[in-house]
Amino acid sequence: MKLDLGGGFFLRRATADDHAALSLVCLKTGDAGNDATKREDDPDLLGLIYAIPYQVLEPELAFVADSPDGVCGYLFGAADTPTFNLRLAAEWYPGLQRRVTDPGPDVARWTGSDWARHVVHHPDFALPAALVPYPSHGHVDLLPRARGRGIGRRAMAFLEDRLAAAGSPGFFMQLDPRNLDALAFYRAIGMQVLDDASLPAHSVYVARRLDISRLARG
Repeated sequence: MKLDLGGGFFLRRATADDHAALSLVCLKTGDAGNDATKREDDPDLLGLIYAIPYQVLEPELAFVADSPDGVCGYLFGAADTPTFNLRLAAEWYPGLQRRVTDPGPDVARWTGSDWARHVVHHPDFALPAALVPYPSHGHVDLLPRARGRGIGRRAMAFLEDRLAAAGSPGFFMQLDPRNLDALAFYRAIGMQVLDDASLPAHSVYVARRLDISRLARG
């Protein structure tokens, strides 16, 4: 499939050949939407945690934003978050844990990508109670050259349609609270900011219920 996004940009299915590009986009947007290159000493690790597993484990909902100048973003979805997380734990994280060493619990001694290494060895796959009505989730990240063109809005509409077609009643997105531009974007497209004691304080969650019945009517 190929979805025209205008201006020479298009959305297409992600493949294994895109793994390096996915990692690069993840790194270049990994600091609350900004470039994390100077912060990370392992430039591939963010992509191995937050990007590549979607293409491997949920390939039907993994897409890249592409252009004549190359990949400039990605769009990922997981139709059933609990099932996806179980597969991450069983099929993906054991390999990552063999790849990196646990830096230990002393945050004061962490450097570079140690925070990500700690995530690898101490992942939290529990779904907070507030997210149960939204069984699906997604990720979208765009490089600066793809922003401000309506690409994010079109990509999100595309993902919503795909999730609704899969029978999902709702989905959520998890944000770094420092990423104010992303939060403003999700509010602008009508997503609800969730406020619940069950949600971890280190993230912001936005969500939307999906109208499955409209697809049946259409």
